[in-house]
Amino acid sequence: MFLPQEIIRKKRDGGTLSRAEIEFFVDGLTDQSISESQISALAMAIFFQDMNMDERVYLTEAMRDSGQVLQWQDLQLDGPVLDKHSTGGVGDVVSLMLGSIIAACGGYVPMISGRGLGHTGGTLDKMNSIPNYQTLPSDKKFRQVVQAVGVAIIGQTGSLAPADKRFYATRDVTATVESIPLITASILSKKLAAGLDGLVLDVKAGNGAIMPDVAAAQELAKSLVQVSQGAGLATSALITDMNQVLSCSAGNAVEVREAIRYLRGDWRAPRLHQVTVSLAAEMLVLGSLAKDLDEARAQVEKVLANGNAADKFAQMVRALDGPADILENYQTHLPLAKVAAPIYASAEQLAVGPWVTDIDTRQVGMAVVALGGGRRRSEDQLDYSVGLDEIIGVGTKVDEQTPLAMVFATDEASWQAAAETVRNAYTFGSERTELPPAVYQRIGD
Repeated sequence: MFLPQEIIRKKRDGGTLSRAEIEFFVDGLTDQSISESQISALAMAIFFQDMNMDERVYLTEAMRDSGQVLQWQDLQLDGPVLDKHSTGGVGDVVSLMLGSIIAACGGYVPMISGRGLGHTGGTLDKMNSIPNYQTLPSDKKFRQVVQAVGVAIIGQTGSLAPADKRFYATRDVTATVESIPLITASILSKKLAAGLDGLVLDVKAGNGAIMPDVAAAQELAKSLVQVSQGAGLATSALITDMNQVLSCSAGNAVEVREAIRYLRGDWRAPRLHQVTVSLAAEMLVLGSLAKDLDEARAQVEKVLANGNAADKFAQMVRALDGPADILENYQTHLPLAKVAAPIYASAEQLAVGPWVTDIDTRQVGMAVVALGGGRRRSEDQLDYSVGLDEIIGVGTKVDEQTPLAMVFATDEASWQAAAETVRNAYTFGSERTELPPAVYQRIGD
């Protein structure tokens, strides 16, 4: 029998916690026998004293086992169960295409997604912008759709890693969110509970990401990969750039529109396409659906070109009670706010030079939040119709006739506020800035 205060004391003093001690504490998180003050004390101790890799594996596995762990063997699927997780960014619409691409290549993707956090958008919020789409189906329905279609994007239920939900809520209000061991356990406990055969991680680096630079992203990526592999799950990670909006849009309905245009082949933003194909190729190799990355990339391009990936998205939406004609009539089903107009650079900005040299991506994300497309408080209701589209990136040459972005708002005052925020997020110079790579590095075997 352990005492919570002694476990806290041990970690506070730099000791290494055993599997049994960590399991005891996580059990207390789950059954409410450990208090909020004790949770916050351990979180702070871990924040300052860190955890070694064994401790991180023990914590992740204990939080995974605090609730239901999905099993897929009884469905006798004829392909691997795969998933991807992103650490979050602005205009990061990749998940909406990725699941359909992998399903079209023979994989199965039970994608359990989350809401937006702060300035970053959430896949769950984007899917909720589709009329009647069921993001919280029954477990039976979820499994049926995964089996029949190959992909289902839904929200997290309370049965998966419930210890993480309580731990995260405490960390959120005690300034302990930015702890690598705790971020690792939080992300992976939910993914491990999904019963996967392979996992690819998209770790963002830059001014629109949780990790501000590549060095910090490397630290997190290495922790995630080592812990996930230590828990028995085949895993790799890509470090990708978030120093500008990944796609051309930011919001909810507006991003789903972009995902559909991407899948239909109408328009594919180059950096978005590079990241999407790179992540998809990693998943196919991990799942032994391709022998190497070159073969995997060829498969991805094939299912995009022949429309099979787009068909999988449409089948998923239809199976989860969304519109049957989402591909053909997405503009009708995903209306945008009525106050719509472009933003232009100011004369003062253009006097410096015509080239976009830097974008404060976090501020772009906060403009969407201010419009009503993200939450200031957890209970806020979202307006799915607001957001930004046609966002230009670093390295673009502009003049007074070149829009920086199109803003969709519910009223003129909201439009003005968002326009000012987005305009001020842009920095200009007299020379073209070299673009950072969309994918910096792979972390894997």
